[in-house]
Amino acid sequence: MKSMTTVLAAALALGLAGCAGESEPDVPTPAPAAAPDALAPNDDASAAAGGIALAAQARVVLAPVQDSGVTGELTFDPDGDALRLHGEVRGLAPGSVHGFHVHETGDCSAPDATSAGGHFNPDQMQHGDRQTPGPHHAGDMPNLTAGADGVGQVDVRLAGLQIDGEASHDVVGRAVIVHAQADDYATQPTGNAGARIACGVVELVQPAPDYQGPAS
Repeated sequence: MKSMTTVLAAALALGLAGCAGESEPDVPTPAPAAAPDALAPNDDASAAAGGIALAAQARVVLAPVQDSGVTGELTFDPDGDALRLHGEVRGLAPGSVHGFHVHETGDCSAPDATSAGGHFNPDQMQHGDRQTPGPHHAGDMPNLTAGADGVGQVDVRLAGLQIDGEASHDVVGRAVIVHAQADDYATQPTGNAGARIACGVVELVQPAPDYQGPAS
């Protein structure tokens, strides 16, 4: 009996020893989440900081000539290989039609605005209607027609004019003139549009990054 008890005790001891030698299976410890890179640029912020370079823009404030009462504000914006002129002219007779041109010199100081010179014509062309085939001055524009309220709305695309391109075709430093009568697009060199009733100098308000300045 004693021998049986001894055998059982020995077996129990061996079993316990075996259990003590066993270990839990290795469980991989999850790697800590990577901390945000404080130096990595935020795409939205970078876009805002870097931005997209704005195109050059020019503006004209028209003032009356010889107490005509005609005023207005116009803006030149790049439009592909041309400029888009938009804005309004006020103080015109309802339904009236007026010659409307870019002139050579940005000087409205003369009482009759003749200090602005002739039509802007860097290519030395004949005067004409830019809306039809054939030659015309770079500064020739469609006639301006006033509405019933005496306001002429302007929205015209002008091929051949630039702000920050070839200096000879740059409108900055030129003048915009409104005439008393309609342009007939035939009489040389001005279209028989009559007296100048409003004048404004074209001024740069938003230069392009590599803007070189107007022609001297």
